[in-house]
Amino acid sequence: MSKPGSRGPRRRTDARTDSRGPGRRPPLARRREPQDWFAEQLVLVLSGQRPVHVLLGHARAPAYERLSVLAPSAPLRPPPGGRAPAVGGVGLCRPRDGAIEAFARVTAGGRTRALAFRLERHPADGRWQCCAVELDAVP
Repeated sequence: MSKPGSRGPRRRTDARTDSRGPGRRPPLARRREPQDWFAEQLVLVLSGQRPVHVLLGHARAPAYERLSVLAPSAPLRPPPGGRAPAVGGVGLCRPRDGAIEAFARVTAGGRTRALAFRLERHPADGRWQCCAVELDAVP
């Protein structure tokens, strides 16, 4: 509470500086690229954390059928008491305009797994869609 006639609570006036240095963005402000979003969504589906139908509008028929085959066995599901799988990094190449071929390193159950997928822009509305999905050899 403040005293009558006072200006209210004191505010901090010390200027804080960003330890990351000039021109560096905080991690949460990083722009989300389509390959990053798709990698995360594919890991959620392949670990059994999300049902395959969440990607229904985001995957073309061949990729959706492949996910429908892979998802029931949840190949990226962690062992009981284990950590949830996490995307360790995403790499890509752009073979042509409107296409991305990407791979993700996924840590799951103490192992590093490989996930590869292809994205293409939908010709009518420009949305990215998954066209192919491959997971390393499933044990």
